[in-house]
This record gives sequence, C-alpha cells and structure tokens, in this order.
Amino acid sequence: MIGRLRGTLIAKQPPWIVVDVGGVGYELEAPMSTFFDLPELGREVNLCTHYAAKEDTVVLYGFLRESERSLFRTLQKVSGVGAKISLAVLSGASVDEFTRLIQSGDIPALTRIPGIGKKTAERMIVELRDRVDGLASGLPSTISGGVPQDPVAEATVALQTLGYKPVEVTRLVRDAAAPGDSAEDIIRKALKAALR
Repeated sequence: MIGRLRGTLIAKQPPWIVVDVGGVGYELEAPMSTFFDLPELGREVNLCTHYAAKEDTVVLYGFLRESERSLFRTLQKVSGVGAKISLAVLSGASVDEFTRLIQSGDIPALTRIPGIGKKTAERMIVELRDRVDGLASGLPSTISGGVPQDPVAEATVALQTLGYKPVEVTRLVRDAAAPGDSAEDIIRKALKAALR
C-alpha cells in the first residue's frame, strides 16, 4: 500500500497530478479541493494517498488533508457510491460542509452533486450520519497557486470529469469565468453556483 507521497509536483491537469518521488512519477487522481491548494509546479508537495486496485485498473488518489482522505474512504462504504461520486463530493463541498449536509438531512443540496440522486442522498444520510462526526478539517500541507495555460479549457475538462453534462459545464464555466481567473478559481466558482 502507498499511504503518503512527498515529492515534486511536476504536472497538474484536473483531475490528474503527477508527483516525482526519487525519479519516479506517480500519477494521482485528486478532488478539486486538493487542486485549489496545490503549490506551483516544481515545488514540493506532501499528499495522503488512497491506493485502489480493481479487476482491470489500479488508481492512486491524492489528498492534501487527512480529513479528505477519510471522507473519501467513508463515502465508499455507502452502497452505490464509488470513487467517482466520492471525488465529486469532495470537489463540491468541504468536509465540514458535507458533514453539515448529512447531519441536517439536506437531500436537495446533496442531489446537486453530480452522480447523487434522491435515493443515494437518502442512503448517505442514513448510513453516514453517525460516521461523519469524527471527520475534522485538516490544514493543507502546502498552499500556493499555479497559473495554468488555458484555465477555461482546464475548468471545462475538470467539471466534465466530475460528471457534469457538457451543456451544464458550458453554462457554469461561462458564468464563472472572469479575466485573469485560474482554472481553480473558475472551478471553485462554478461548483458553488452548481450547488445553489
């Protein structure tokens, strides 16, 4: 198992990042909450990881905070919830906000996250209400922002990867993008707008 990686951030293209650790480039999939706080390319990054091996794929997921990795793992214990929905949850809400939605039973807010329908939201509330109490937000290991070359395109790809439909992505990005915004800024604003 790979539980933690510390190395140089050499690529970031939502939802993928590559971290060079001793000459080996580890490709990780990460939620947008991690992307928002990644350092510039060429800087050191310290990530909590989750290794997932299935029949035909092996994926390594990366998180800046232990609380995010814990929520990612906890979410997958809910029937019908896999890695894609877990990443969408972490990309659309902070650990504290998601905890609040579960504890208050806010089904409408949960169903605004891609991949979560009414039945899944109800299952999450029932199965997670007692489990989310122990999750607390941690501080990011490093904070800094890089400047992507085409922020609108990066934001569009990232939102589609999270499960939003192309028409919805176009509207969200158009409404969120402002001159000088990074991809992370556009994605953050688009996700907030999508949850309203």
